[in-house]
Amino acid sequence: MTTQGPGAGSRGTVDRPRVFIVDDHGLFRSGVRSELGDQVDVVGEADDVQPAITEIARCLPDVVLLDVHLPGGGGQLVVREIAGSHPQVRFLALSASDAPEDVITVIRAGARGYVTKTISGADLVDAVHRVAAGDAVFSPRLAGFVLDAFATMPAQERAPVSFDPELDQLTPREREVLRLIARGYTYREIARELFISAKTVESHVSSVLRKLQLSTRHQLTRWAAERRLT
Repeated sequence: MTTQGPGAGSRGTVDRPRVFIVDDHGLFRSGVRSELGDQVDVVGEADDVQPAITEIARCLPDVVLLDVHLPGGGGQLVVREIAGSHPQVRFLALSASDAPEDVITVIRAGARGYVTKTISGADLVDAVHRVAAGDAVFSPRLAGFVLDAFATMPAQERAPVSFDPELDQLTPREREVLRLIARGYTYREIARELFISAKTVESHVSSVLRKLQLSTRHQLTRWAAERRLT
């Protein structure tokens, strides 16, 4: 993990990353364009979730600079939608918020880093280059927090940090059900284990099958085993 600070390190191997900016404030987007200057190629902008998904899929930038709060929902929705079909696109959250839940949510979704809007122009350029080259980049104060937060999480809750787009689609409860299915539990046994009804278990399994585009419990068990979720 790379932390981003003043004068930090050399840039990655991508000379002029193709960058897409997602923020609902036009004036801020203009400011980011100005700060990035001619050291990147800004290939597009969007001010909300759905336009961002559409345009990012169309132009396939190297790096998306993404606010975590958008009118149509959280920035993690953009990350999850694009990561499933275009995993080569990398995301760097650029937000005014340093709230723990915002940081963790967007990193879980698959973002490669998170910096706050207090970052300097030079450091932002460096962060974009680093993310384009495959590094994970965080503002100095957030880096320690992210490490601590994931280190203290139960193992099953840390699973999404693997940046598996398919697994990231599932809710925490669906992942719990999936893990028990993979262990050979019956619906009734899962219901007792999780203190829910068998009908609710069946509903969760149906949702998981739909999201993973599988049709049988056997396929689901094999899928989980391949990812060592048992």
